Amino acid sequence: MEQLFSLSQMSNVAESNAEVFSFFVIILILWVLPWKGYALWTAVKRGEKWWFAALLVINTLAILEIIYIFFVAKKKEEFLGFVKKILNLKS
Repeated sequence: MEQLFSLSQMSNVAESNAEVFSFFVIILILWVLPWKGYALWTAVKRGEKWWFAALLVINTLAILEIIYIFFVAKKKEEFLGFVKKILNLKS
């Protein structure tokens, strides 16, 4: 029986796969780091220790960070702005 691939051919395939894998890892890092950094900074600024810990430990490829930035933090700011308006109207 003939070999379908020689060892050198298999080695070349493995090297090219490693290069592709490395490229995707770098792209993922470049995608996740800015989102994670901004979400962690927002949690610290708002004094939310539990969110900070969750965002730091859990890796969801930036999905949790985006949810926190655009939904959790934004809704709380809108609610606080609404409460301040009400309190200023009554004064």
